[in-house]
Amino acid sequence: QVQLVESGGGSVQAGGSLRLSCAASGRTFGGMGWFRQAPGKEREFVSTISRIGGTLYADSVKGRFTISRDNAKSTLYLQMNNLKPDDTAVYYCAASTRNYYTRSRVDCDYWGQGTQVTVSS
Repeated sequence: QVQLVESGGGSVQAGGSLRLSCAASGRTFGGMGWFRQAPGKEREFVSTISRIGGTLYADSVKGRFTISRDNAKSTLYLQMNNLKPDDTAVYYCAASTRNYYTRSRVDCDYWGQGTQVTVSS
């Protein structure tokens, strides 16, 4: 059974940091990534990483967030620094069975259940 399980969300003040993790199980994945959804908004792309480590970021998080993965541990990470109130959202881990980036929802074959990140000013 394929599962993606996120952890590491929480509440922080603006300027703070959080590290999200996504534990994958059930199969080997190609591209993986993070999306987020704020209340009343569409789910949006945050960052993606290929199996060999190539990365892409949304402009809104570039320079503040860092995506990484440990293929031996089947785990995806998102280090989030200098958090802003606009970063408040539910963050979702996503994965593809194909070896390319997950830049849009149609690229993703599996999703985690989401983890809440709340940034206060």
